This record gives sequence, structure tokens and C-alpha cells, in this order.
Amino acid sequence: MTTPLARRLAEYAVRLRYEDLPEAVVHEAKRRFIDSLAVAVGAMDAEAFHIARRCALTIHGTPPVRLLGGGKSSFDWATFVNGLAIRYLDFNDTYLSKEPAHPSDNLSAVLAVGELKQRSGRDLITAAVLAYEIQCRLCDAASLRKHGFDHVTYGAISSCAAACKLLGADVEQTTHALGIAGVCNTALRQTRSGELSMWKGCAFANAARGGVFAAYLATAGMTGPAPIFEGELGFMKLLTGPFEVAPMGAENRPAADPGDFMIVHTYIKFWPAEYHSQSAIDAALQLRPHIGDIRNIQRIDIYSFDAAVDIIAKDPEKWRPKTRETADHSLPYCTAVALMDGDVTLSSFDDAHLNNPALLELVGKIAVHRSSSHTARYPRGIPNTLTVKLRDGRELVKEVEFPRGHAGNPMTDAEVEAKFRRLVEPRYGPRTEEILQRLWKLDEVASAEEVLSWFEKG
Repeated sequence: MTTPLARRLAEYAVRLRYEDLPEAVVHEAKRRFIDSLAVAVGAMDAEAFHIARRCALTIHGTPPVRLLGGGKSSFDWATFVNGLAIRYLDFNDTYLSKEPAHPSDNLSAVLAVGELKQRSGRDLITAAVLAYEIQCRLCDAASLRKHGFDHVTYGAISSCAAACKLLGADVEQTTHALGIAGVCNTALRQTRSGELSMWKGCAFANAARGGVFAAYLATAGMTGPAPIFEGELGFMKLLTGPFEVAPMGAENRPAADPGDFMIVHTYIKFWPAEYHSQSAIDAALQLRPHIGDIRNIQRIDIYSFDAAVDIIAKDPEKWRPKTRETADHSLPYCTAVALMDGDVTLSSFDDAHLNNPALLELVGKIAVHRSSSHTARYPRGIPNTLTVKLRDGRELVKEVEFPRGHAGNPMTDAEVEAKFRRLVEPRYGPRTEEILQRLWKLDEVASAEEVLSWFEKG
């Protein structure tokens, strides 16, 4: 008989070792920790982060686990608070396939359970690579979005597997944990529909919290429903339809090729906006020197692919966003603010921008069009073509398919470091460089509790 998928994932989780990871995969994992912790620090002023942190500080764990910015809580609440911070600015990494995802969302679970069990930096790296493998392979296998469910549903599974790895769970315990995580954490896509709320940046953090909760219960002996994927009322019957998961890195053969691992195929964001808008932002910035005063613009047409239209250009709220969450998920807004400011930064989504009449007027000049030829190139690329008609009769056209940061146009280590410094220095000042160099040596860290101790309140 065919091995149930949850059992196969559990066997892989137990078997994967740090020694199986090529050097390039380890290096890529370090880049993801550096990038994710940077954007988490950047989110520490967000109201949602303060709300969650205040709640977490009322909960006591044994042993306690650190929260970003200081204070301690239980390991599951630390997963939620730190995961919220990593995700909130929409500036952490991305993977695009049948289902889009932000796989670095798993790192809050890795850090929390790693500290709980005093695991090493190598253990953190291994668990992170495992989480990326499982989430991205599931995203390759079947879409959730088209059925009305949110991508974070897969995140409960991947974060649970990473937590099981760090907890030292065996195959049976991990299989039960995946069943608990899968049956309890099916999330609705309404999170990302219409006017977006604070919860948009919290949804995966909650899924990861559910994943580590399931892992902890299963290692204590709790059994879970099975088969969670193939069962009569499981994933494949109720959510996705049948699917197959491709072999994971080092699953069936020695890991000689870094390309066998999904983490190297994910994308670090160059701008703090929903990923499908990155190529439109890139194109807008390249056209801007040829436009001059934005009042010269008569009309902007964006030719895009179905996923971009459906996620960030379908709802009327995207043309008049009232929250930063809606604005950073708006293709017309992100394009317009790039043309107006010459960049897209965290301040591009503040109240001054959201209420700027000139910016809103420019947004109103934008029309978004579905293009079958663009859709055919997705998800290998994310092609957006901008056609700008000027009042003097000129027409400017620019297409970008692989924006800076995409796996087809990756950021350099120096660019990742520059992003880290830009986000961390305002809070941690001279300590920033020391923290950065320590993160590059994550594989030498003896105990995971050191990592978040570097981010005590600045």
C-alpha cells in the first residue's frame, strides 16, 4: 500500500540531518534568518505587534521563551508574537507556485521551540530547511486559494514538522502531530479579501502557533486523526482534490545538489509590498526618470497575470486603501507610490500617504488588465507590463518579469546585509553590526536561546 503522505513527511522530518545539507543551502538558510529578523525588528512599532505582545506577557511558560524586543512568555505565544513581527510588514520572503506562500513565517516556530529545548544553531538551520521543504512542496502540489482557503493552512503542517524535529519526536509522534495540526488549522481566504485588517499579518503566526501546540501534545502522547490528507474527510476530499508531493531534498538520494532543496528557490523581497507587485514597482521605478512630474501622466495601463489581478487588483478597495494592510496588497497603489516617491519604503503606507490627494488621483488613473500571455509565464516569473500615456502624447512601456530579489534575479549578500542594517540600526544602533555578524555564524551557536537574546529591547 502507498504510504500516507503525513507518514512520509514524518519519516522525512526524522531522517533529515544537518549533514545532509549542502553548504549553499546552509548559507541560504542564514540569509533567511538575517532577512526575517530584520523585518521583524522593523515591525516592532506596529500596533498589532504591541497588542499581541501585551497579551503574551500575561502568559507564563515553563521554561519561558523570549519575545522579540524583550520579555518572555510560553513557547506557543512566543511563536505567535515573533511570527507576527516577521510577517507584518509584508517584507519577508516569498514562494510562488500553485499556492503562494511566505515560508520564512515558519522561523518563529523554529526559534521558539529551539529555545524551549535549547537546540543548537545547526538544529535551527535543519528545522528551517525542513519547514521550507514541506510548505513549498505542498504549494507546488495543490492550490488552496482557488478553493477559498488561505495559504497559512499549509503553514500549520510545515511549522508542526519543524517543531517536531526540534522536540525530538519520532515518526509515530510526528505523524499524529501533523494530523492534529492539519485538522485544526484550516484557514479561510477571507483574511486577504476586501479591506484588509491587522489579521492579514497575524494569520500565519496563528497557524504556526497551532503547529507547535500540536507537536507538543503529540510528543506527550496525544494521538491525532489520520490519514489527514487522504482520509474520507481529509485535505484532499474537502480542500484540494488529490495531489502528489514531489521528492524532497535528500529524501531519496544523497544531497549533492543545492537545487534539490526548496529554500534556494524562494525570493527575498526588495520592497515591502505583496510579491506580485514587485515587478510592477521595478518597472515603475525604471520609467520614472522619463516621466518627470507625475502630473504629466494621463493614464497607466498594467498588463498582468491572473494571480496578481485576483490577489491585489480585483477589489475596489485596492484603489482607495484605508489601511496599510490593504495598501501593501494593492497593485495600483504600490505602482503609483513608486512613481510618486521614487521608491517604496515602510513610510509609503503611512497615513500621510493613504490620505495624499495627489497620490490617490494617480492611483485613479491606473487600469489593470488580465493578460493570458502574462499568466502563461507565471509562476516561473511574475511579468507586469506598464504602459504610461503622457499628456504630450508620448507612450512609455516597460516590462519586468524577474524583479530584484526573485530567484531569477537574486539579491546579493551585500544587499541582504544593507536591508538588515536599514531596518535594525534605527532601534539597535551600534549593536546592529555585531548582531549581523553573529547571525552569519548561526551554525556555530551552541544554544538557540542566544539568538533572540541578541534582540533584547534596543
